[in-house]
Amino acid sequence: MHGTSKLSDLIEQIYDAALEPALWNDVVVSINDFVGGHACGIFSKDSSSQSGLTHYYCGADPHYIQLYSQTYARFDPLTTLPPLGQVVSIPDLVNYDEYRGGRFYQEWLRPQGCVDAANVVLEQSSSNCAVLLTVLSGARMIDDERRRRIAQIVPHAHRALLVNKTIGLKQSEAATFSDTLDGLSTAIFLVDAACRIVHANTAGHDMLRADDFLRSINGQLIARDVRSNQTLREVFAENANAPGVKGLALPLTAHDGERYVVHVLPLTAAARTATGKAYKAVAALFVRKVALDSPSGELVARIFELTPAELRVLLAIVEVGGVPETAAALGVAETTVKTHLHRVFSKTGTSRQADLVKLAAGFSSPLAN
Repeated sequence: MHGTSKLSDLIEQIYDAALEPALWNDVVVSINDFVGGHACGIFSKDSSSQSGLTHYYCGADPHYIQLYSQTYARFDPLTTLPPLGQVVSIPDLVNYDEYRGGRFYQEWLRPQGCVDAANVVLEQSSSNCAVLLTVLSGARMIDDERRRRIAQIVPHAHRALLVNKTIGLKQSEAATFSDTLDGLSTAIFLVDAACRIVHANTAGHDMLRADDFLRSINGQLIARDVRSNQTLREVFAENANAPGVKGLALPLTAHDGERYVVHVLPLTAAARTATGKAYKAVAALFVRKVALDSPSGELVARIFELTPAELRVLLAIVEVGGVPETAAALGVAETTVKTHLHRVFSKTGTSRQADLVKLAAGFSSPLAN
């Protein structure tokens, strides 16, 4: 497996594409490299008409991309769309031995030197129409490691596509942009290179009025926690003209113990123009409460193969804090919590409790109303 792209760099690319959709062309190349695929693409599939349209791809001959849209979309195994966020390969969808005798495999997949494909729904606007990520396997079947790598990027790609869809950069005027942000329950702040607030949506103003873990002092966005505020300042201090601003997920805690996460998304020149704040805004900050509802928790458990006990520990870490607090909340010994937590770290590829908070944040959309 190649996997030469670092996950953090790939996630940063994905968030760049959230604000400049043309960058998805580069993102699919990086995803393919990170996963170790033969080819990779983002496409739309209508399970009712069985039509398909590829939006971005790499590693595949354009001839086969055209053939898919014209002929073979209706023969592929995705007759029924899998649940949002669930990574599936061809044997998960159909009888593989029978499938190999069909037209899709014999005339479309096999001639490309591939035997399997991983698919995952990234965004679903209706019950029968979805945007999917697909990775063609090459000569080997999709294995657990490639599934795990795809699962790591799914929540970030899902969020980026929602940003694409909500903002609509090419069509949005400044007033429409502002109205769209005000309609979201997530607090959103557009800030300049000194972290001064250029624009805040209604939820953002409500958060500032609460004067809790975030506040505005002389127009500058300030985190009450000294260490978190320093981290935020350092992100913007790297380059006063904004090219150095990096993507970031920063956990914060309110006075009542509720946990929040701040996602910092750098704005490209095109995105800044679309906001109507081209002369100032260099980043968008999305701030929301971290919580895993039942469907999100089930999705995390399914993707990372967590046992019920491991999921309970993960949920408690996210909701109440450290090992002692989790042990008290669950009514178990601290040694038991530590054992399960070690297994959760191993399965999710994390090493700190703060990383688990960020992981949990990735599985619920920051733009959900």
